[in-house]
Amino acid sequence: MNIFKIYLKKIQNLIIENNEILNLKSDINMEGVIIETPPLELNYDLSTNIALVLAKKTKQSPVKLAESIKKIIQENLEDFSAIVVAGPGFINFKFTSKMYQKLILNILKSNNIYGSNKKNESYNIEFVSANPTGPMHVGHSRGAIFGDVLANLLTFNGNNVTKEYYINDYGNQIINFTESIFYRLREIKFKEKFVKKENLYPGDYVIDIAKKILIESPEIDLNNFKENFSILSKKALEHSMDLIKNDLKSLGVTHDNFISEKSLVQKNLVQKSIQHLKDKKFVEEGYLNPPKGEKNKEWKKIKRLIFKSTLFGDDTDRALQKDDGTWTYFANDIAYHSDKTARNYNYLINVLGADHIGYVKRITAATKALSDNKTILICKVCQLVKLFKNGQPYKMSKRAGDFISVSELLNEVDKDSIRFMMLNRSNDVELDFDFDKVLEKTRENPVFYVQYCYARISSLFRTLKLDASSRFEIDEKNFDLNNSELNLFRKILDWPKVIETASNKFEPHRIPFYLYELATLFHSYWSKGNEDPKYRFIVNQKIKNKNTLLVIKIVALTIENGMKILGVNLPTKM
Repeated sequence: MNIFKIYLKKIQNLIIENNEILNLKSDINMEGVIIETPPLELNYDLSTNIALVLAKKTKQSPVKLAESIKKIIQENLEDFSAIVVAGPGFINFKFTSKMYQKLILNILKSNNIYGSNKKNESYNIEFVSANPTGPMHVGHSRGAIFGDVLANLLTFNGNNVTKEYYINDYGNQIINFTESIFYRLREIKFKEKFVKKENLYPGDYVIDIAKKILIESPEIDLNNFKENFSILSKKALEHSMDLIKNDLKSLGVTHDNFISEKSLVQKNLVQKSIQHLKDKKFVEEGYLNPPKGEKNKEWKKIKRLIFKSTLFGDDTDRALQKDDGTWTYFANDIAYHSDKTARNYNYLINVLGADHIGYVKRITAATKALSDNKTILICKVCQLVKLFKNGQPYKMSKRAGDFISVSELLNEVDKDSIRFMMLNRSNDVELDFDFDKVLEKTRENPVFYVQYCYARISSLFRTLKLDASSRFEIDEKNFDLNNSELNLFRKILDWPKVIETASNKFEPHRIPFYLYELATLFHSYWSKGNEDPKYRFIVNQKIKNKNTLLVIKIVALTIENGMKILGVNLPTKM
């Protein structure tokens, strides 16, 4: 129930029907016309710039045109008690008492789907996809929460969403990780000193994995690394993925699919995908120019297969083979995206880390080539997370190796705070995560402030000895809302628009922003009751105005829906 879209359509239709009276063409362009919530101090419900936009296009006086449009709306719509022309030509509207009641009842009837716009598209969201060489670090947690909440948001908005993890279990990093496990196994079993070699993994978690493998397979052959690589890598990856899945679970993150890179290679999907692009004349043998900054004398000019990525908006064509003729990581990723496009989603979304920003154009180009421009790929890059404690950067632990693990983060703050705060900034800007602020019980801590709002509402129902899920009737004869209640109600009317915008732009950070603003309005109203008796909800253990209870109930309902999308709990007592 997006009233902004509803009334925009109604008003636009009235303009078209009365175009001659307004001295407009029947096919007048409505681009740029919006309906929004006016500033609170104006005390109106809706505002439109339609007269300003159309006046500019037809060289009329905006104020005169606004007055003419106002008259037409008054004659055709009974939903408004007041319509005024303001400023340079804005038109502001206030709903009738009857319309307020109707909207409140519609919100209550919608209940746990209030705000959903029922888009009914299909999405595949691939997120986290950390190399399976150890536990997750803090940077992974931001992408994990972003992807999970984006999936919740799109699902809430009526779409079908598949959450996917792409396991990078093929390549040099797996060889290095398995070799690290091998030397730790020998260290434990034969009391050998751990070999110090470049690219080996130093974290103590590698020792833990080695111990688990020895408990499961005490007779495992440790005489020759190459001969036993297959069984060692399989066991190492199983335990490493268990670490990752446990970290994800502790953050409240789940996936529907886990897709193995190695399995795609074994199915010969890389060759098939490259051949598919070859048949389309998008892949050919050739030579690449030296990378920027590479000294020409150090550059080897080698003939190899090249994807003509520039045909699809990339800055340069891309190599599909390394110097030794083996496939590049990009070639394997083409195979994975070929697999995804074959599953016929309307949209593919890749959530990437900050270090992959340069990868966006090439994989977008590959998806266009694979799908004949039919599949839309959206890449969302999550920037770095900087941790602070006591005003200082939070130091990494030696146990993890060279990063701060998710388990360390969870030792400091709870899952709910992490999920909320990781979305408290847009994904494309760096995030400062301050432990001290997250632990505060003040309005400076957004997650506490929203949870406290809900707890206050819950306490109100407890005081009245009412079940919040009960059905409450509108007092039609005495229907009246004070300014604070109207401001809350208007903010709640914004919710479907927030959901639609956040979904269309793939920006889940808009949800915590909105919830904080809604909570701020409620806390302000609560405080007014402490300062001025006329604003108190309860007198002698009874609700003073039954309609106040309805407004408070839809505040609670909206917070419930929003926090469910965020995957954050709502305590009823704090």
